[in-house]
Amino acid sequence: MTLQELYETIGGDYDQALQVLRVDKLLDKHIRKFASSGVVEGLLGAGESMDQTELFEKAHACKGVCANLGLMKLSKLASEITEEYRPGNARTLSDEEVKDRIAAIRELYAQTAEGIRKYEES
Repeated sequence: MTLQELYETIGGDYDQALQVLRVDKLLDKHIRKFASSGVVEGLLGAGESMDQTELFEKAHACKGVCANLGLMKLSKLASEITEEYRPGNARTLSDEEVKDRIAAIRELYAQTAEGIRKYEES
């Protein structure tokens, strides 16, 4: 499986990631580290506690990492949580809606991690 095929498999934006990281070698290095980076797990953990400060911080970190790697669906979901808990912003989502987004992130992350695992094995 090529790097581009991985991105097709996981629904990522290869061109976006390449714009940020510039060369396949760096993109390959960072996408391989993604599943073990803990950035998504941190957000999922914050979703369990529903601590507003932690949700903001973990979602903000997740949004940036995912955007840099071209994982735009994950980045968009994390961005929604980031803005929901950004200091000074009024809440627009119920706790249940936030939990639904966390569940969507969990599912999408599992699919992404599985795709990366298959890429590493190929």
